[in-house]
Amino acid sequence: MEKKRLPKFRRQEWFRFKRLGEKWRRPRGRDSKMRLRIKGKGSLVSVGYRVPKAVRGLHPSGLAEVVVKNLSELEKIDASKQAVRIASCVGRKKREQILKRAKELKIKVLNPGVKKDETGHEEKTGG
Repeated sequence: MEKKRLPKFRRQEWFRFKRLGEKWRRPRGRDSKMRLRIKGKGSLVSVGYRVPKAVRGLHPSGLAEVVVKNLSELEKIDASKQAVRIASCVGRKKREQILKRAKELKIKVLNPGVKKDETGHEEKTGG
């Protein structure tokens, strides 16, 4: 089963004023076109957009996210159903150990962080 694509729920007039940001806020104005659900004025958050229970809370890759702080937690991961996110409190040395062990176990790491290329320079990579 696959997740269905959801619209980006953005705050009313988010594009107009930078201070508003894109974070969702329910439109409450008397004359609000968005509250009245007028076409082209943005989607309102409602129960009809909910995804099926089987895929709710999963990463877009279809795997369940598990936060890992050390190697012993990594050993308990099922690579076919779960993906790993390394906790932010983990330092560089332990992160490298976790990444090495995850590669051996063929576990997907969602935030691998910094890796070194052949020249020895650090390079930021995306998860």
